[in-house]
Amino acid sequence: MDPADFYTGIVADLYRPLKSFSQDPEPYAAFVQQVGGPALELGCGDGDPLLELRRRGLDVEGVDSSADMLERLRLRAEEQGIPATVFHQRMEALDLPRCYRAIFLAGPTFTLLPDDSTALAALRRIRAHLTDDGIALVPLFTPAPTPAEQIGRVRTATAPDGAELRVSVVAEQRDEQARTQTTLLRYERHHGSESSVVERPWVLHWYPRDTFEELATAAELTVTAVTDQHGKPALADATDLQFRLQAAL
Repeated sequence: MDPADFYTGIVADLYRPLKSFSQDPEPYAAFVQQVGGPALELGCGDGDPLLELRRRGLDVEGVDSSADMLERLRLRAEEQGIPATVFHQRMEALDLPRCYRAIFLAGPTFTLLPDDSTALAALRRIRAHLTDDGIALVPLFTPAPTPAEQIGRVRTATAPDGAELRVSVVAEQRDEQARTQTTLLRYERHHGSESSVVERPWVLHWYPRDTFEELATAAELTVTAVTDQHGKPALADATDLQFRLQAAL
């Protein structure tokens, strides 16, 4: 399946009940407050941390490739009384009506782009939507292989209607040359005599630091800082990085 269609259907339904953590909104609120608005969250999903930033009055819009996840975001926004502007578009085909001083991804969502050519297209669209004095924040990480003892292990949750929800890793393949890790995930929903089961490949594509910097340069962006998750200069062997990018003028 197309990687952009991963978070649809039952996967979107099970995302919030089964997710193991939520993004801390503080670093992204601080980023937007420092750089200034308007701001754009790429890959905003069902609203974390976008809705919290909007609740604080920050001028932030969102975009995501999954219509199903955006529908859940809109429902949450309505329930919480938070006005939110979001767009259903792919990162690599971004075409929005205005430019932004701050563009960011909350977590390493960029690694969901399947290859370098798609990543380059996405960076070019980021450049096209970034003001000349703006900053883009792109977190990246190198995924570790799933430990063998976790293959087949089932994580469960209970839906509001009492249905049992399950997710498990069925298999995994890793290609060091292509820099991709493909994890086959099984999503299940069981309610009485009714069951839904779907298996989907979750593809992560990672980038050595110099490779990402080359892609940024090709997209007419300049890397102004590479830090760790705490904002300190990243070590040479770090696998979790945050790139700050500005327009190359």
